[in-house]
Amino acid sequence: MDPLRDSKSTEEPEIEITADVPGIPPSDLVEKMVYDALVWSSLHGLVVGDKRVQNSGTVPGVGLVHAPFSLLPVSFPKSYWRQASELAPIFNELVDRVSLDGTFLQDSLSRTKMVDAFTGRLLDIHSKMLEINKTEDIRLGLHRSDYMLDGETKLLLQIEFNTISSSFPGLSCLVSELHRNLLNHYGKDLGLDSKRVPGNTAVSRFAEALAKAWNEYNNSSALVMFVVQSEECNMYDQHWLCAVLKEIYPFAMDFFFLYLDGKTVAVVYFRAGYSPNDYPSEAEWEARLLIEKSSAIKCPSISYHLVGTKKIQQELSKPNVLERFLDNADDIAKLRRCFAGLWSLDDLDAMKTAMEKPDLFVIKPQREGGGNNIYGDSVRETLISLQQEGSEEHSAYILMQRIFPTASLAFLVREGLWLQDNAISELGIYGAYLRSNDKVIMNDQCGYLMRTKVSSSNEGGVAAGFAVLDSIYLT
Repeated sequence: MDPLRDSKSTEEPEIEITADVPGIPPSDLVEKMVYDALVWSSLHGLVVGDKRVQNSGTVPGVGLVHAPFSLLPVSFPKSYWRQASELAPIFNELVDRVSLDGTFLQDSLSRTKMVDAFTGRLLDIHSKMLEINKTEDIRLGLHRSDYMLDGETKLLLQIEFNTISSSFPGLSCLVSELHRNLLNHYGKDLGLDSKRVPGNTAVSRFAEALAKAWNEYNNSSALVMFVVQSEECNMYDQHWLCAVLKEIYPFAMDFFFLYLDGKTVAVVYFRAGYSPNDYPSEAEWEARLLIEKSSAIKCPSISYHLVGTKKIQQELSKPNVLERFLDNADDIAKLRRCFAGLWSLDDLDAMKTAMEKPDLFVIKPQREGGGNNIYGDSVRETLISLQQEGSEEHSAYILMQRIFPTASLAFLVREGLWLQDNAISELGIYGAYLRSNDKVIMNDQCGYLMRTKVSSSNEGGVAAGFAVLDSIYLT
């Protein structure tokens, strides 16, 4: 196995900034823009709960603080934007087809199940659905595929594909509006054009997908149910989706925790259930099983959920596997072009290379939500430890090529304060898929999420505290 990159390429790039470069404002102008941005955020609901305030994650309106954001949109080439957008419906279709292959899911995750109790419980539910021959005639997916633009190869490479709790469709739209507003006022001073910030329709398109699914259920008295975490500082992103749904479509909705109250539920939308912490007792697992056995449309179903695991991502990257699910050669080629290097820890050549050059790799467990990956020297230490144990523990992880985006200067705003630093960004493309039996009702790209973090940070995730919300400036 050849090294993915020359070792010297892991060094942080040097960035020279001068005051008269377009888009790099002097500090006094930054102060004015930050003030205006904070006012705009407060007036328009670009907010999250403040973890320092009691009940901020449970009672709406208590302990609000602006969501962390980048003051200016990040430059992004239009060709890569188009590429990522075109991939969304292909990935949507792929998820649906893989979800129907129960044997593939069970076989691919069989060893992971032995050492990862959480994935094992999910797989047990899936197995029970196979045993009773439970089919989902109406299938709904609200997805997000995340990418980084590799600075050396100039390839847009996929980080992961999210099939459960694809967050920030509400707040991401607001950040795009914030940046357009700022550029409308300060664009001449910055040499930037607000029209180059693409509109973001994620929240309205997700609401449209939920409404169309509810309509397919064909029960005018049924509910759309949001399953949320009991303490959620990101509740306003969820409330934005709920509010848009209520404004546009006249039917009942409720926020629930992991229980049902006897009402007929047409659609179950999960913004929880992706972490072991969401299942503190058997009651939550029983509720998940009950939901899965019901006639309600699940977003995601247990099979869609499993398709989004890191192990399935790695399996799909193997030669000739995509051909098992897709027929169109052009679509397959487009997917493969965005695949980063992915390996099982059974691959001894990959393991050897990763231990020799750990900075070129990331170890990923089957977890969502940020803060779970293993980087740097810890890659070598983890691999050595797994080898010494001589058990199946390594089946809980995959090995992934580390992607190195080019850093650029950014102004990151958190808790009313701004920081100027070198930063890298990650693009997420939202997609919605709705199928009723043989009819595809919706299969679209629905908007985007841009997240930016200081280049010295390994982990991402806004809710996890590593990144800020951003938008795109097309170049």
